[in-house]
Amino acid sequence: MAALLLKRLTLQTIKTENNCISRCLGKYILHKTIPAQLSLGASVPRLSYLVHAKAFSTAADTQDERKKKKKSEPAFSNIGRKIHERVIHVLDEAGNDLGNMHRADVIRLMNERDLRLVKRDSGVEPPQYQLLTGAQIHKEQLRLRELEKARPKPGPTLTKELTFSSTIGQHDLDTKNKQIQQWIEKKYKVQITIKKGKNTEEPEHKMEEICNQILQTMPGIATFSSRPQPVRGGKAVMCVLRHLSKKEENAYRETQGTQKGDTLNKENRNNQESDVVHQ
Repeated sequence: MAALLLKRLTLQTIKTENNCISRCLGKYILHKTIPAQLSLGASVPRLSYLVHAKAFSTAADTQDERKKKKKSEPAFSNIGRKIHERVIHVLDEAGNDLGNMHRADVIRLMNERDLRLVKRDSGVEPPQYQLLTGAQIHKEQLRLRELEKARPKPGPTLTKELTFSSTIGQHDLDTKNKQIQQWIEKKYKVQITIKKGKNTEEPEHKMEEICNQILQTMPGIATFSSRPQPVRGGKAVMCVLRHLSKKEENAYRETQGTQKGDTLNKENRNNQESDVVHQ
């Protein structure tokens, strides 16, 4: 009887423990499942946001590709019949303003007059195009190419250095003048340092006069970037020469033209006066 009672108590205890465990596990699973479902529901707008951001990024990439394509296109060339805009502003081959035209009308005009179409200004609305012949396009491309060649290349200006004594002979000085002129013509700056001769008595301004003498051998080519000034405690003089700028070259030519005209006028006046005296 006692054994039977003990067996019932043991079974009841095991059943109670199982119910308790099931109840605890059920709560644990319920707590874990609900936040998971909520997080899944909440992640939906995040996912749509990411998809939207990706789509926006794709559009931006497309715009970047268009910009790169525009940069890679020649600055002045025939675009054919691929007119992306529906309405464009058109100039004819003589520069006359034809006003705004539909691209179909422009293509028809190109066919009728055997003309090409080039883009003039894409920064206005509507963009501006011009109808030109093939010869006109070729001539303009050659002109733009020459302008590009004439444009100075960006980059640091290199400096050449030259040092010699104030007792230099005239032949050696002429040789150095030729070397300096070659550097100047290649757009180098030339730093010249003239040292005072040893054991010699020379005028106080001789070194500065040599600098001026070197400059005078290159009229219309060079000028002082830095005028002669004492260095090394007065034992030497240093100056820097550079090539004339375009503006300085033009001013020099105008000055030379004026001086030449004045000289001719003076000679004409002298000739007229001599003729009067002879008469």
